[in-house]
Amino acid sequence: MAYTWVVLVSFYVFFDCTSAIKERKEHWMKDGKDNIQDLMQMEPNYNMADNVILMVGDGMGLSTITAGRIYQGQKKGKSGEENKLTFEQFPYLALSKTYNVDRQVPDSAGTAVAMATGIKVNYGTLGLSIDVSQGNDCSKVTEENKLKTVLDYALNEGKSVGIVTTTRVTHATPAAMYAHSPDREWEGDSEMNGMANCRHVKDIAYQLILENPNINVILGGGRRYFMNSSTFDPVIKTAQGRRNDGLDLIQAWKNDKLKRNLKHQYVHTRQQLKDIDVASTDYLLGLFSPSHMTYEADRLPSSVEPTLTEMTEKAIQILKKNPKGYFLLIEGGRIDHSHHDNGAMRALEELLELDNTVSKVNQLTSEDDTLTVVTADHSHVFTIAGYPSRGNNILGLVDIVAELETPEDKMPYLTLGYTNGPFARRDNLTGVNTNISTFKQGAYIKMPNETHGGEDVIIYAKGPMAHLFQGTKEQSYIGHVMMYSACLGVYKDSCDMPKRNSLSDAITARLTQTCGAIHLKASMLLMLAVLIISKHFA
Repeated sequence: MAYTWVVLVSFYVFFDCTSAIKERKEHWMKDGKDNIQDLMQMEPNYNMADNVILMVGDGMGLSTITAGRIYQGQKKGKSGEENKLTFEQFPYLALSKTYNVDRQVPDSAGTAVAMATGIKVNYGTLGLSIDVSQGNDCSKVTEENKLKTVLDYALNEGKSVGIVTTTRVTHATPAAMYAHSPDREWEGDSEMNGMANCRHVKDIAYQLILENPNINVILGGGRRYFMNSSTFDPVIKTAQGRRNDGLDLIQAWKNDKLKRNLKHQYVHTRQQLKDIDVASTDYLLGLFSPSHMTYEADRLPSSVEPTLTEMTEKAIQILKKNPKGYFLLIEGGRIDHSHHDNGAMRALEELLELDNTVSKVNQLTSEDDTLTVVTADHSHVFTIAGYPSRGNNILGLVDIVAELETPEDKMPYLTLGYTNGPFARRDNLTGVNTNISTFKQGAYIKMPNETHGGEDVIIYAKGPMAHLFQGTKEQSYIGHVMMYSACLGVYKDSCDMPKRNSLSDAITARLTQTCGAIHLKASMLLMLAVLIISKHFA
């Protein structure tokens, strides 16, 4: 006999949505027809992209998107399943194959390099060809093996460039845009102690400041790798810098901008960021925490750290002043970190903040001249299980458990879980509040950290040449479309602009003809109406 567990746990953001009206057949018929009509009216955008924005949800696999969609909908008082995230409404999408050259399941460095350069590389390496493997052998870190990124190519064409992240700005994804290192862990010189044959390879923070001085906007966490070890943090007074070479890279950044007479600002608090005068700032460095920035789920009203949305808004306001356009990386980097710790709620809150940021990007940009790509670098072993009722709390226990689906230990179980991770356990969760940020979903195999997942992730896109994202593609393809769209790098002189202009003109002519025909028909109907009315009153 089937039975139902009644879940007594409640949380103020959730509502009882299980009694929501079920959509009847008319709803689904209309939904299908509307979708077909929308797609039939879509026209490709063949313009050259002045601006390219790459938005990476680190670890934002399909199960995370699905759970995040439901979570966002339930926070709005809906059942959740019918909800759509902002980026899910982009017109084009494709699947991205995320493996590294030497690993079936990838890490964030190799995947980010694939997107940034259009070339797949080895696990754990940054900006180097497959001749270099992860490790402390620097003998093959040569100019020949260094790869150029879309950020490099944008700078070559006089565009402005920026990096915004909720991780340390020296972490894998942002570092892939500018660094060349055989090991992603070498964020500061203190992480490179005793490395043989590596004197010619500098730590990632050093490379960012002293080898990439033309990056216009750098916003995120990670102050500790820019401050020397004798210096205490300006906000977290007990924290110290981690540089052993005596360098103050923040001051070095300021000195460089002063020497070149560039308009610049350095900030380390949310208020300082808000107070930035965009008109008088062309270069902005903001380091808002000693390490990674605080999880959104744990944010206090008094927090001195800005949100991803706030950082992005300021970055675009500065970058868009350049008439030649810009490239901007935006990373919601802590989705990944919370998954590694088996924490679903924190991961989903990070995803929702990334989605808020997408909404802000939509407000500040135009599809006519800006290619926006939203994707993930990889997935996680994060699952959505059971057969819960429509509208059941996505963070809660499965509420309908038939006899044949009952766990052998007779205890209730969560909808969300992990294949592996640090919180492998089987507890009786009856009456436990699973809706708090510190709650950890259970895992099957106990490990120090939960691992990445190897399945494909989704690419969402809009703007110039976004229609090239269709089907299943190698992750490196993302870099090619970004460069082709903006005529950068290897596509500088081979981005088919004559053909693209011709196709664009044909679309314009067809639309003009259609509009003309509609206008003519409307005029004729108006004349007929006037004639009928005239005869009626004659």
